[in-house]
Amino acid sequence: MKSEIRNAGNRWRADRTAQKSHWLSVSNFRLCCTVGFFYWLAALVVIGLTAFLTSGIGSFETPYRIIWRLWLSPFHPSWAEGIDETVRYIVINVRLARICLALTVGGALALAGAVYQGVLLNPLADPFTLGVSTGAAFGASLYILFGWGGGHLLGMSTLPIAAFVGALAALYLVYLLGRVDGRIHTTTLVLAGIIVSTFLSAWIGVLKSLNEDSVSTIVFWVMGSLSGKSWGHVLLVLPYLAAGGAMIIYYARELDLLTLGDVQAQQLGVNVQQIRFRLMLAASLVTAVAVAVSGVIGFVGLVVPHLVRLALGPHHRRLLPAVFLVGALLLLLSDTLARSFLPNGQELPVGVVTAILGGPFFCYLMLHRKKYLQL
Repeated sequence: MKSEIRNAGNRWRADRTAQKSHWLSVSNFRLCCTVGFFYWLAALVVIGLTAFLTSGIGSFETPYRIIWRLWLSPFHPSWAEGIDETVRYIVINVRLARICLALTVGGALALAGAVYQGVLLNPLADPFTLGVSTGAAFGASLYILFGWGGGHLLGMSTLPIAAFVGALAALYLVYLLGRVDGRIHTTTLVLAGIIVSTFLSAWIGVLKSLNEDSVSTIVFWVMGSLSGKSWGHVLLVLPYLAAGGAMIIYYARELDLLTLGDVQAQQLGVNVQQIRFRLMLAASLVTAVAVAVSGVIGFVGLVVPHLVRLALGPHHRRLLPAVFLVGALLLLLSDTLARSFLPNGQELPVGVVTAILGGPFFCYLMLHRKKYLQL
């Protein structure tokens, strides 16, 4: 009788412990969801506020009260009444379109950089240092030289496809040059990327000399700029970015496993070669469409993943969206600086600004992380 009472008491305590642990796990999950929701909400608010503030910066001064009314006019058309058509065009079709393009291009380059670093296990890997951006610019320049820049397929411009082919060709050359004894080393891969980038930049110069009429257009690919862009360029980026970004997010778990090394990833059931190929393909597509509308903008994909990884950790399901948002914010601020730094409405190429900001960070990685980089 005593043993039955004792067993009943043990079962009751076990049930209570299980219920308590279940309640704690549910509470922790709800807490994490709540914290995560407010975190992403705060990030979106910061980006929205920054976009609003930067929309008032420029050679044409516009009160923020007018900008606020114009931004809300699609929901309340009466709010735009009494505002001059010139002001309306500048705020909506020039500045807001450029802001949206800066956000999408910056997010795309940062996202691609995070993928390259995770897949290649190389902290110096990004679309610029691997030569992928220059390859995309070369493909787009060649496409323009032959007069095909206005081509369309299924209602979408084919220029990003040409840039994508150029990006893949450059990545393939980097792989060939970076292999030593059948293996890819972190240092040789970056050196191969620099070689390919220099080589393709020279060929872009040759294309520039062959067709003087396209000089201004091709120079744009080398320097990187968002000047003169419209909503058409934003709509050009979105479908390709959505396709590449969806594939990257889908393989976020596999990307975590790839960072453990090929052997460990294979032991955990990952088809390393197949997943690496798909992720590199998606990152190259995202890079190509960004370069197709903005030219070569360096160091965004190098700096942003490192900063976000230090703050949030290495888990890519959380890291990738944060990298996209921070990259978007960085390029928006860089473009604002580029178009407001010089007097009389003159602009710096945004690629120059990102290089000035990213160059010292690149040197920091080379000098202070030599052991990690195997230098």
